[in-house]
Amino acid sequence: MTRFVLAAGTTATATIDGISAAGADPDVMVHTPSADAEILEYGQPVRAPVTPVSPSGCPTPAVVTRAVRELLGFPTTVVDAGLAEPTAAGTVTVGATPGDDIRESEPVPTAHGAWAAARQFGRALPDDELLLAESVPGGTTTALGILTALGETRGVSSSLAENPLDLKESVVDGALAASDLNPGDCRDQPKRAVRRVGDPTAAVLGGLVAGALETDTAVTLAGGTQLVAVAAFARHAGIDGGLSLATTSFIADDPSVDLDAAAAAFDLDVTVTDPGFDRSHVAFERYLDGEAKEGVGMGGALALAERAGLPASDVRDRIIAVYDRLLAGEQA
Repeated sequence: MTRFVLAAGTTATATIDGISAAGADPDVMVHTPSADAEILEYGQPVRAPVTPVSPSGCPTPAVVTRAVRELLGFPTTVVDAGLAEPTAAGTVTVGATPGDDIRESEPVPTAHGAWAAARQFGRALPDDELLLAESVPGGTTTALGILTALGETRGVSSSLAENPLDLKESVVDGALAASDLNPGDCRDQPKRAVRRVGDPTAAVLGGLVAGALETDTAVTLAGGTQLVAVAAFARHAGIDGGLSLATTSFIADDPSVDLDAAAAAFDLDVTVTDPGFDRSHVAFERYLDGEAKEGVGMGGALALAERAGLPASDVRDRIIAVYDRLLAGEQA
């Protein structure tokens, strides 16, 4: 059986002006991972007081993952990887707390404990395959922080149509300075990299990878460059074993990202899925214009749909149905 596991958490890094589409409104951003978990579980927000659809009409990638789940019925588990606001989705607790701004000296003080608890949980899951996903606004910036501390010169994507790479690099430079680190100083201490310049979802996902691979469970990292950072974390921690990455064509086509180089560096089997979006619906248009690109395991869910032989048109129709349900709930 294949289980979809969502690590949902927060980092104050997302509140830095211009870093994240989700962070444009801090009052909304802090609820986004909680809402994503509810959309995955229930098809719409239940307790979270926000509907994560941008002003331009771009929905959270949770809409895509939920659409595929409604068609395939795969089981899901949500891990509280540092949620700052409550969620109505049932969650597994591993001791993670919300992450601070990475320009603080220790933004993820729970990194070691959350990693250990997540590893234990990953070892205990009886499934044949795990798809591991994230929801953490600001996560591409913290991913860049982790990669830099590990000495890995890898580009990261963005939820924004225009990737603010210069700003992200400046923030990471400030984070390294605050922790008295140079690029590569954590090459042999990946948990220290997460604790000093990362976010709590990376610690949790790294632990899940370790535990699952120790018990020969197949692991697919479902997402974009944030999951590439998790792969780097795992490999620098000496975790061997087959590891896959399933992402979208929006990430593969992003000029900031070199998936081939990441696959070679971290021994990843990469699957890229094109959802075949067109300009027949506003949600599809926004993705084609470069918003969102990945998150909440969208690429992994689309890969599952393709593997199951679902027609792409059926997936697109269901995405529209979930999107319309979200907007109807917002207006109610």
